[in-house]
This record gives sequence, structure tokens and C-alpha cells, in this order.
Amino acid sequence: MSKYSVAEARKKFSVILKEAESRGAVTITRRGRPIAVLLSFEEFKRLRGRKGFWEAYERLREDMKKAGIEIDTSIFQDVRDKSPGRTIKL
Repeated sequence: MSKYSVAEARKKFSVILKEAESRGAVTITRRGRPIAVLLSFEEFKRLRGRKGFWEAYERLREDMKKAGIEIDTSIFQDVRDKSPGRTIKL
């Protein structure tokens, strides 16, 4: 992924747009630190089309059910730490 400073991005905006379009993304930096990413519209659509964790999990469960595979949920019973956590001093 290419990187351009804010100053370079102002001067070369049309070049950067073409680069993002062909490569998918370009990073914009300020004082050497990344502050923004310019994405092609195709890359944006691809990322927006991704499902969240819960939707992906539900789809996995549906697919497994159709295949006749069931998850025994009791295996997750003791996985979570139920301690109250640490004390915070104010």
C-alpha cells in the first residue's frame, strides 16, 4: 500500500485517486503516522459487504445443521472467566 503525506496528497490528488482505484487503497500520513486511508469504491463495497461476527456465526450454525452436525453447547459452559475483575483505585 502506498503512503503519501497530507501535503503530497494535496498536490497529487488525481494521481492518488488513480492509484487507489487500481491498487485498492492508499494511506495518508501526518508527521509519518497514518491518519487516513483512501479506498477504491470496489474495495469499499467489498468491505461493507462483510458480515459481522454474529451473522457469520449464525450462518455457520445453519450450514452445520443442514449437514446434520450439531454443536454441543455444554462445551462452552466453563469457558468464560466469571471473576469480578480487578479493583480500580480512584
